[in-house]
Amino acid sequence: MNSTTTDTPYTTTDTPDTKAADAPLGTDAGPGPEEGRPDPAPGNQDTAGDVADAEDTATAEGGPEGAVEVSRRRWPRVLGALLAVAMIATGGALYVEGRHLRDTPATTNLALTDAEATTRVTGDVSSALGKIFSYGPGATAVTRAAAKDVLAGKALQQYAALFGQVERQSADQKLTLTTEVVRAGVTRLTGSSAHLLVFLDQVYERRGRTPTTASAQLTVTAELRDGRWWIVEIGTT
Repeated sequence: MNSTTTDTPYTTTDTPDTKAADAPLGTDAGPGPEEGRPDPAPGNQDTAGDVADAEDTATAEGGPEGAVEVSRRRWPRVLGALLAVAMIATGGALYVEGRHLRDTPATTNLALTDAEATTRVTGDVSSALGKIFSYGPGATAVTRAAAKDVLAGKALQQYAALFGQVERQSADQKLTLTTEVVRAGVTRLTGSSAHLLVFLDQVYERRGRTPTTASAQLTVTAELRDGRWWIVEIGTT
């Protein structure tokens, strides 16, 4: 009788215990928890701001107390931003205000800053007024000539229209007028124009009568022409 032997196929599977048993004694079976782990790439490292935000998020997830803590941490940042905006706004306002002050008419009035120019225009105008408002019965021609040398524009036209009457009165009444500037102030002065307030004392003398003294107050506008000041307008106040 023939006997038949049947081979039953089988497979073997290595278990973790088997691998551990096969490892040589005195050596580690594999890398430990902290060994063999690659270092993080520099580009993947968290920045300080990311870490702070992560901490804030983690704290906020912890409940109401965490939310309060996050609010406390973020408040200095918000306050700093507000202060920066306020400083920028204040700086802009100060710049505009400073520019406005630099451009105001007060800062362009040389009467407040240029003493030499103020003294010169005051002297020229005072001398001119003394000449054109002083005359005698036989000296009106001199006064008329002086007016043409110190007056211009509207002032010369007005003076020429009125001086004809003055000449007749002076001749008929034997009138003499002497004018002296007692005070003159420059209210506004630029490089080519000036406005003045002038106070005068005038003495009227008629033959056979006691001299009479009177005071007058004038507003004068002058212009700088050819290196000297000309009176272009005269008004009364």
